[in-house]
Amino acid sequence: MPSRRTVLAATAGLTAALALDGTAHADDRRLRALISRMTLEEKVGQVFVTRVFGHSATAPDEADADANLEELGVRTAAELIARYRVGGVIYFAWAHNTRDPLRISELSNGLQRAALQQPGGVPLLISTDQEHGVVARVGGPATLFPGAMAIGAGGSPGDARTLGRLAGRELRALGIRQNYAPVADVNIDPANPVIGVRSFGADPQAVAALAAAEIGGYRSAGIATTAKHFPGHGDTAVDSHTGFPVITHTRQVWEELDAVPFRAAIAAGVDSILTAHLLVPALDDSGDPATLSRPVLTGLLREHLGYDGVVVTDALDMAGVRTKYGDDRVPVLALKAGADQLLKPPDLGLAWNAVLTAVREGELTEERLEESVLRILRLKDRLGLFADPYVSPAAVERTVGVPAHLAAADRIAERTTTLLVNEGGLLPLSPRERPRLLVVGADPASPSGTTGPPTTVLAAALGDLGFTATALSTGTSPAPEAIAGAVTAAAEADAVIVTTYEVTAGSPQRTLVERLSATGRPVVAVAVRNPYDVAHLPSARACLAAYSWTDVELRAAARVIAGTVTPRGRLPVPVRHAADPAQLLYPIGHGLTY
Repeated sequence: MPSRRTVLAATAGLTAALALDGTAHADDRRLRALISRMTLEEKVGQVFVTRVFGHSATAPDEADADANLEELGVRTAAELIARYRVGGVIYFAWAHNTRDPLRISELSNGLQRAALQQPGGVPLLISTDQEHGVVARVGGPATLFPGAMAIGAGGSPGDARTLGRLAGRELRALGIRQNYAPVADVNIDPANPVIGVRSFGADPQAVAALAAAEIGGYRSAGIATTAKHFPGHGDTAVDSHTGFPVITHTRQVWEELDAVPFRAAIAAGVDSILTAHLLVPALDDSGDPATLSRPVLTGLLREHLGYDGVVVTDALDMAGVRTKYGDDRVPVLALKAGADQLLKPPDLGLAWNAVLTAVREGELTEERLEESVLRILRLKDRLGLFADPYVSPAAVERTVGVPAHLAAADRIAERTTTLLVNEGGLLPLSPRERPRLLVVGADPASPSGTTGPPTTVLAAALGDLGFTATALSTGTSPAPEAIAGAVTAAAEADAVIVTTYEVTAGSPQRTLVERLSATGRPVVAVAVRNPYDVAHLPSARACLAAYSWTDVELRAAARVIAGTVTPRGRLPVPVRHAADPAQLLYPIGHGLTY
């Protein structure tokens, strides 16, 4: 794990060179002049970032046009931009924005043309959530890297910086200039349903070093970075997409734990910080979520931490920000609290008109609105969007998913796979001694970085290494007949590989592993998400943590199983006994090798 000295070295001296610190904005006069020419409606539009359906700004598929009409009141992205003059658009795979690299670049160009064709047109800030690992909106053939907790297991700021630099080059070629990454949360709750492996780990100093390094890599590629989720989402068992988390940290615990990576991110010049829809009573006892809390966003982030960059809300259609106020009040309160970008409101028209009305009626001053617009324009200017917002097909061809980037992702992944258990030196397996492998287990819904179900991808990777590997999906909650079928199939194998996904004490996945172990065939468990699975799998003779089920991490796990690479990953989180969580099973830094 990176030491405190590594953290300081990674962040020292970068503030003056990189951070938007509010002390020297040479182009403010020009940007303020631009703001002075904007109508109130145009200023309101600049603070909104919205989704839109389709792969074309002007000619989406009919189903996407219908979805736009139903959700946004327009049929095309160009119409949306003309109506609301939004400052940003966020891409999602489910919105059909990211079908293939050339189409993504064409969509980006179309969106920019639509924005610049408006009177006094201002370029858009196009964004996405490309965290890698389990959250990646742009899939293959773009390069997919290991996710944050895998990078935490590798423990290398150099790898984090390389990830940011290469992934950033690909995003820039696609016209995506703001990435909602890295996650700066310190994951200390094993039951955390929303952060987990999206975090670099449980050590705040290690998280700080890796977040700062990744920020530096992305910024070197011309990509705006986003540290999230402020003031810290790592110690909660509630998902803010569906509920309202409450974190009981004291102010001192927050300073020593949650604040550390955000301080490092600010020192590293992070361009934006994304808020969390959760309550920390020690920071604000009003009952308001952090996204709507002036003591948190202005008091802590702006004044205490000295941050003057863009503050972006987490998506405003999430339950955590909608429990206390209506959808017309949330965007106004977020701006009053200190936010600048309002991300993905559930009803754009309602939210846009609410902010417009709040300014006209004096609840929100136009001066306060212009502060946010200026920060957004500063960021667009720093990214060069006023000079050249467009991208070229040639840049896509020479940048996205090129062999050098794919090879770098494979090398990084090999340094992250963590061997947790290896009884009797079972691993590595030899295709000469144990040629027939059965790969069974969980096949969770595939993220963007996969070409198929984990059992299929892992079996194919093992086949490439000389084994005869058969895939048999038993699901994340295998039924008794599925378990019986796996046991029968194991009779024809020399060893069994089981992919596991979020195993709990009563999980049928645990029963599957126990029944397979009882056959006498050696069982290797590969945790394809949480490394905490190992605590529930005492019957497995070997256990690996892959931290995700994307192709790059499954291929690395296969190479570790076969011994073509040596396992080098170390746990970035502690694993506690399943029966007695007070007892430590494996500490941070645990990892075997051979």
